[in-house]
Amino acid sequence: MELYQLNIAYDGTDFLGFQRQGMKRTVQLEIERGLRKLGWSGKSILSAGRTDCGVHASGQVIACELSWQHDIDSLKNALNDYLPRDIAVQSVQLATKGFHPRFDAHARRYLYRLFYSPQRHPLKERYAWRVWPIPKFEILNKCAKSLLGEHDFAHLGCAKNSSATTKRIIFLARWVEEESGSKFEICANSFLYHMVRRLVFLQVKVGQREISFGDWQGALDNGTKLSAGIAPAHGLELAEVNY
Repeated sequence: MELYQLNIAYDGTDFLGFQRQGMKRTVQLEIERGLRKLGWSGKSILSAGRTDCGVHASGQVIACELSWQHDIDSLKNALNDYLPRDIAVQSVQLATKGFHPRFDAHARRYLYRLFYSPQRHPLKERYAWRVWPIPKFEILNKCAKSLLGEHDFAHLGCAKNSSATTKRIIFLARWVEEESGSKFEICANSFLYHMVRRLVFLQVKVGQREISFGDWQGALDNGTKLSAGIAPAHGLELAEVNY
């Protein structure tokens, strides 16, 4: 019996999130179904995080114990044969004893994509948030730069319980221009529930001049509450977990 670390990608559109919820279609349920066909007998796989309904991933990490008599590449290929088309194992490696993909993580990196259009675009809207009018790119990056370092995000996300700290350290935050849109990249030691989507929503509103930069800065420095709102799930992607 060995402990394996697997990097997973999935299109979150047709899942009710990552975490198993009875027999409802979730990423965890489908992965565990595939593993059982390979002889896995565990109760639950371990994961780096539980993405919400509609959120995508290219760098989710899971761990599980499995008796496997063949090489690692054949494990990846065998599991992919049993997974649905919207989930795929990207890589497999042996993990050290006691490895936990969530608690051993030093940082996580997320991407959030926007595209700019006054009307709907069914193909683009599967993986990006349609925004109009176009936010000022230089203001978006000014907001992103102000996120760097340690802040208390109590009013910009939700802790898992009332006793948990709401302070987070942001290592990287930037906007990158793309064809017909832009992409937000953020890396932190960890994230509060809905934190990335809330930050994206507010930055867009500052870029559209619906919220002043001063109010945005006040929310970071003093916990000033800003207007309610959250960017939709389909623009978000868990891109990488660092150990």
